[in-house]
Amino acid sequence: MTLEILTPEKKIFSGEATLVQLPGVDGSFEILSHHAPLIAALAKGQMKYKTSEGETTLTIGGGFVECLNNRVIVCAESAE
Repeated sequence: MTLEILTPEKKIFSGEATLVQLPGVDGSFEILSHHAPLIAALAKGQMKYKTSEGETTLTIGGGFVECLNNRVIVCAESAE
């Protein structure tokens, strides 16, 4: 699936991922390839994603995520 991670300042990541783990406001959840359409609010916390190069962890400051047509867009308030 295609993953984009955006903040108001810059694009953090754009590329192929096999798994995205996110801190939802009601608890953490995962998105895998061909996930059902989804829009969810995100809380401050740890986000993980896996690519062919390995696993990356970011701390995000809340935001939202959209998953549609095997594309995941994460709009975070901040990311470190």
